[in-house]
Amino acid sequence: MYKNYNMNQVILPLDFEMKLAEKDIAFSIHHLVESIPEEAFAPFYKATGCPSYHPKMMLKIILCGYTQSIFSGRRMEDLTKDSVRMMWLAQGYEPSYRTINRFRVHPQMQELLKQCFIQFRCRLIEEKCIDQQAIFIDGTKIEANANKFTFVWKKSVENYQASMIEKSNALYEQLVEERILPAIQKEQDDALSSEELEQVASTLEEVIDDYTEKLEASSDSSERKQLRAAREGNNRRLAINTHWEEQKKMIQATLSEAKTGAIYRKRKIDVEPVFGFLKANLGFTRFSLRGKSKVRNEIGLALMATNLRKYAKRG
Repeated sequence: MYKNYNMNQVILPLDFEMKLAEKDIAFSIHHLVESIPEEAFAPFYKATGCPSYHPKMMLKIILCGYTQSIFSGRRMEDLTKDSVRMMWLAQGYEPSYRTINRFRVHPQMQELLKQCFIQFRCRLIEEKCIDQQAIFIDGTKIEANANKFTFVWKKSVENYQASMIEKSNALYEQLVEERILPAIQKEQDDALSSEELEQVASTLEEVIDDYTEKLEASSDSSERKQLRAAREGNNRRLAINTHWEEQKKMIQATLSEAKTGAIYRKRKIDVEPVFGFLKANLGFTRFSLRGKSKVRNEIGLALMATNLRKYAKRG
């Protein structure tokens, strides 16, 4: 026996919200964006021309794409056509990838992301998910959107091989004339004569004989050890940075307190894994935009997507 399956049966369209799970991440994205003040969306309003998509809807679908490890505008456009979650957030609209990418790099996107983080933090405090005891700072490196191919094409090498060899030879001759030969001449000028070498050798013998006499006359084991090391030339020089030592003592004293020690222990579970989640779980290891302002927008979207994923999976 099979369940009823008939492709010729007419099915009326229902609200996509009914198909989402109770704690789906789309609801977290929806409530977060709706909590942003309306004043933050005012710069996106245009009184003339074709009516544009609402910035709330655009921000929702971009955040949803990032939470699903989708960072391409074309892929986000495809999701608005076949993803129940995206179709509900977009309410049936299907913005093109050009529209999505233009909105993502909009100059006012920074203010929207700022409001996102403010509202998200306020919600976490209200729900007692976080407190305001301390602020942690951490950093990581993410690959830029530069040329992936670090090798040079064979044709380019063949075309420029002759000029490269000529430039290399000219550079070698220049280095020999300007640096290598003067350095050799300087070493020859600074070389000691045979009389000077004999004087140095006699001085060293006198120093060694002096240490030997002191070593034989001493009965203290520690002193004999020091004299032996000095005679053999194994003594080491120690430099102590007093300022650094004071800083270490201060930090150790601070961390030895129960309150600060408990806060520092949270760093290993609350702070340091964040970038691991960003790269390993979210898959954000490379920027897809270029330019400092655009990169700020994208890293803000990626970090907010990481926060939303953790928030949606809370117990």
